[in-house]
Amino acid sequence: MPLTLLPDDITALAARVVAENAAAGRTVAIAESCTGGLVAGALTEIAGSSAVLDRGFVTYSNEAKMEMLGVASDIIETFGAVSVACVWAMAKGVLERSNADVAVAVSGVAGPGGGTLHKPVGTVVFARVIRDADGEPDGELKFFEGGEGPDGRATIRHQATLCTLELLLP
Repeated sequence: MPLTLLPDDITALAARVVAENAAAGRTVAIAESCTGGLVAGALTEIAGSSAVLDRGFVTYSNEAKMEMLGVASDIIETFGAVSVACVWAMAKGVLERSNADVAVAVSGVAGPGGGTLHKPVGTVVFARVIRDADGEPDGELKFFEGGEGPDGRATIRHQATLCTLELLLP
């Protein structure tokens, strides 16, 4: 495999996302919070990704989620930025602001601080919306182990990046 900036497992999965979506004639868009652009970065490591990746939004702050993606302030105030409700709104906002066929959003607590009793470090939520699909977006909350220690933040962001890429597979 040629030199890449990201770990091999992320790059290999990104290559699958690009190849399988290209074969399906499908484009994708992403809203990233805790992954900070790693998903879009992984996709752009792959030659030919321009046929698949429509755009990506890094919406790390609550203000960015509201301003760039149209997430309502009451969603963030009521449920928090790390909630299924917030990532649903993020994913819907991405789809409305893109030409993509599918949009995925991710938000989480990567640590080492910021965790609470109900949303400890390692809590990450994901949502996927498919254009013209009936029903609600897919949403999922996951808890990733390994958030302790000096490598904890990187471990959580790594796992969140892999999960987000998996959601982009057709």
